[in-house]
Amino acid sequence: MPTAPVTDWGAAMLTSLAAAFALFFSAIPKILGFAVILIVGWFIASLIERALSGVLRTIRFNDLAQRSGFSEFVQRMGVNTDSAGMIGLVVKWFIRLIALVVAFDALGLPAVSDVLRQLLLWLPNVIVALVVLVIGGLAARALSNLVRASAAEAGLSNAHMLAKVASVLVWAFAIVVAVNQIGIATTLVNTLFMAIVGAMALAAGIAFGLGGRDTAAEIVRKWYVKAQEQSDTVQQTLEANKEQRAANEAAGNAGSWPMGGYPTPSEKRHPSEGD
Repeated sequence: MPTAPVTDWGAAMLTSLAAAFALFFSAIPKILGFAVILIVGWFIASLIERALSGVLRTIRFNDLAQRSGFSEFVQRMGVNTDSAGMIGLVVKWFIRLIALVVAFDALGLPAVSDVLRQLLLWLPNVIVALVVLVIGGLAARALSNLVRASAAEAGLSNAHMLAKVASVLVWAFAIVVAVNQIGIATTLVNTLFMAIVGAMALAAGIAFGLGGRDTAAEIVRKWYVKAQEQSDTVQQTLEANKEQRAANEAAGNAGSWPMGGYPTPSEKRHPSEGD
């Protein structure tokens, strides 16, 4: 399509400037709305973070996090806050993302708001994963104490190692559940977890097969001896019951003699014998 020749350069410049200023002034309300939404959202998010952190510290959430091991996880992340502050920080950025989605919608950039909306829908999975880690830490600590106490009561010398193995297994299971909830490399993590569990089972089987043959044989021998003793006891009980029944039958037959008793010595004498 042929372009119309410019006949008046001054008029063309004025027209371009007028269109640019019209576009700028029409965008000013959107920009102001974007800024206001961000400022209000940032301010509300900070208030909610402080309130939530204060409530969690009041109900001694940090003590629960310390027992579950969540506090160590927060410290390893390098965040300069405690467990309650970490939860408040996550909630604060969740609210700020909501404010960003609303602000970019008001600005007229739906592509950016769509990306932020997908991130916003993913954040609840992160919260659930954190809850799973907290519960997993509590379960690992409780199981570790139970295994340590049971092993010590049983007189085992490696009670601490058994407790550590139980804790590591629970933590591994909790991490797998958390990673599956987040959705990061779920296939790889599940494969690695199954491979580790299989390797541990194989190693335990080989160790028991090579180093525990004598122990297993001793255990089986003790079971066999105990079973034989019980069998002999049952046999003796049956024979005693049989003798008792025979004695009872003999006592019943004795009732047919005169006066219901056994024959007297004089009755047992032969008729040919004299007095």
